[in-house]
Amino acid sequence: MTQDPWLPGEAGGEAAKRHAPATARNRDAIAAVLAGWLPATGTVLEVASGSGEHAVHFAAAFPHLDWQPSDPDPAARASIMAWWADAGLENLAPPLALDAATPDWPIGCADAVLCINMVHISPWEATVGLFAGAARLLAPGAPLILYGPYVEADVPTAESNRAFDTGLRARDAAWGLRDTAAVKAAAAQAGLAFAERRAMPANNLMLLFRRA
Repeated sequence: MTQDPWLPGEAGGEAAKRHAPATARNRDAIAAVLAGWLPATGTVLEVASGSGEHAVHFAAAFPHLDWQPSDPDPAARASIMAWWADAGLENLAPPLALDAATPDWPIGCADAVLCINMVHISPWEATVGLFAGAARLLAPGAPLILYGPYVEADVPTAESNRAFDTGLRARDAAWGLRDTAAVKAAAAQAGLAFAERRAMPANNLMLLFRRA
């Protein structure tokens, strides 16, 4: 992948809004899995919300849950705010400035944590920080849910994912598709137990962890 996934200014004409074309393709498949993995009520913290389109879609799909988007990038938060303002959803909060790699998270608790397409487009320290932060916020049994492309030792890696990984590493040597074994080991070290793997369209996975 050689270009950013965002298309600025192509959603409703507002300059602040970003549009990620992949969102429209994957959001319904993700929501179908979330329906079985999210709690019945409570607050879902979405880490690295990007454009904000997933947050709007999921807040509308799960009106019984309070949706808290976040992102470390000011431009991303501006996009999230633009989508938030247009959506007018009572259960969707304005975005938090949250960097998963740091221990100083601006939220004290959550009933679930969701992270979509961050693990491969960030340094490994962000994934380790994500697990540490989720362990601090979540009650025992509460879910941390990841979505994105991964490498698995016992599953052949799709050629498209190999090319994607090569492109990511060319852009930033600290990026790249992670091996699920390494991800599970880092989660376990933080006190999060692996619970389920779900194969998704376009060679992606959803991984469910629960606070031990």
